[in-house]
Amino acid sequence: MPRKIPMRKCVATGEQLPKKELLRIVRHTDGTVGYDPTGKANGRGAYIKNSLEALMTAKKNNALKKALEVEIPEEFWEEMKKIVKQ
Repeated sequence: MPRKIPMRKCVATGEQLPKKELLRIVRHTDGTVGYDPTGKANGRGAYIKNSLEALMTAKKNNALKKALEVEIPEEFWEEMKKIVKQ
C-alpha cells in the first residue's frame, strides 16, 4: 500500500499541496516568528507555497498575520525572500 502524502494548505494561495513543497512558518511560544526548515518546531505553524508570488500575496493580504495571530516584522519578509530564491 502506498504511503499517504501529507497535504497542507498554503495560506496565501489556498491550494492544497504536498507538505514537502511548502515552507513552514512558525510562531514560537515567545511570540517570535521564524522559518522552520525541519517542519517539527514547537509553536503554531502556517504553510506558504515555495514561490515569490505566494510570498508577496501572503504579505499583501496579511495571510500570515491572520494565520499566526501575530504581527510579522519586515525583516522576516526579507529573510523569507532569500530562502525562496535558493
